[in-house]
Amino acid sequence: MEAVTSLLAGFETALTPLNLLWALIGVTLGTLVGVLPGIGPALTVALLLPVTAQLPPVSAFIMFAGIYYGGMFGGSTTSILLNTPGESSSIITALEGNKMARKGRAAAALATAAIGSFVAGTIGTILLTFAAPAIANVAVMIPPSAKFALIMLAFVTISATFGNSPLRGLISLFFGLTIGLVGTDLQSGQARFTLGRPELLDGIEFVTVVIGLFAVGETLFVASRLRKDKASVIKLDGNASMTREDWRRSWKPWLRGTALGFPFGAIPAGGAEIPTFLSYTLERRLSKHPEEFGKGAIEGVAGPEAANNASAAGVLVPLLTLGLPTSATAAILLAAFQQYGLQPGPLLFVTNGDLVWGLIASLYIGNVMLLALNLPLAPVWARLLLIPRPFLYAGILVFSTVGVYSLNNSVFDLILLAIFGVIGYGMRRFDFPVTPAIIGVILGPVAESQFRTALQQSNGNPTIFLQSPLTVFILLAVLAALIVPAVLKARAARRV
Repeated sequence: MEAVTSLLAGFETALTPLNLLWALIGVTLGTLVGVLPGIGPALTVALLLPVTAQLPPVSAFIMFAGIYYGGMFGGSTTSILLNTPGESSSIITALEGNKMARKGRAAAALATAAIGSFVAGTIGTILLTFAAPAIANVAVMIPPSAKFALIMLAFVTISATFGNSPLRGLISLFFGLTIGLVGTDLQSGQARFTLGRPELLDGIEFVTVVIGLFAVGETLFVASRLRKDKASVIKLDGNASMTREDWRRSWKPWLRGTALGFPFGAIPAGGAEIPTFLSYTLERRLSKHPEEFGKGAIEGVAGPEAANNASAAGVLVPLLTLGLPTSATAAILLAAFQQYGLQPGPLLFVTNGDLVWGLIASLYIGNVMLLALNLPLAPVWARLLLIPRPFLYAGILVFSTVGVYSLNNSVFDLILLAIFGVIGYGMRRFDFPVTPAIIGVILGPVAESQFRTALQQSNGNPTIFLQSPLTVFILLAVLAALIVPAVLKARAARRV
């Protein structure tokens, strides 16, 4: 009952006219960037961090939450009509949804994606409402050694999940960790990796790193692959709608996708890729029409889209209760909390309960707004796919430069932006995932702080990491996450 009381107080915050306006702006922006290929909610929130620094925290996070959920809704439009998944979690939607669109069933594909996202997002938010406070109460008792082990687990699993190669993921992670070490050590006062530059004594601005790797890197990568021929966008006639048969075939995949997506989002395993692929495999096995899979099966859109959005709600559980981001967008949301002097974790529910519950309440409101925006306005969003990419990415590049310069009015920041932009391009060019680097930058200092705190509590005795059963269990999980994939890959190579 305490969660319900807190949620009702959150609705009082979220339902003020100003916050409703920010929620509407957020979901509209989120749908917009979800539709436009190659942008996504992570890049959008990063670009808006400098702009929103003067906003009240509650209003800013209500808008960010709208962008986060809206990006998940809008991504299906690109996958279905353009056959271009904006993120790896939308690959399955493109596989079946685009086939449906080519058969003249684009409206049904978009409708099952939008309604499935609404159902999964709402159920996921309900689970978040009750799971987050319970986990926060337990998390208060977790010792620093176990928190350090949890961060290590997040590092390893995210590096292995994002990208095609765990080794490339780990290299990207260590690059991010190195960037996070730049600056003055708060305990010893020693400068680290500053190269004698006074501008680096306070560290590198996280916003500069993120916008460089995401925005500038993506712009350079797209420019290097730009072709004169235009992508084939399937025309959408009328609003997104479903027949009675479509409803009958979709509602069970929505629920099964939600059941798969939320737990995977809530554990520090990173991303929605695994639950979407599992959902697709499950629906293919359970379907009464398995022959349609690969040719445009509506279950192949309904289940994975529900899993994707339920996972998005699940990602907020470790972020709010443990301060652990398990996706690129969650990492940037963590940076936004730190921008306001807040640290997500179990104490956030006590010290800033109005913000947390206002944010959770806004997710319910945003879901309703997104359903109203996506079903009747589907043809409008589809037309956005016709925007020439040079204009789009030129605007992003200008906005990135202005945003970074406005942080400190420093030309040195622009030089760093250009450097990270080139690095971001190189990472995409050679298939290094960017997300582990972002996680490393934001969580590296936190891991170092927890490690030092644990050693201080034990007077420098490293066996502190072996004294807590919870810490030992998590560290064993870290070792298993490192070793098991390598063993399985070696066995598969021997069979070949």
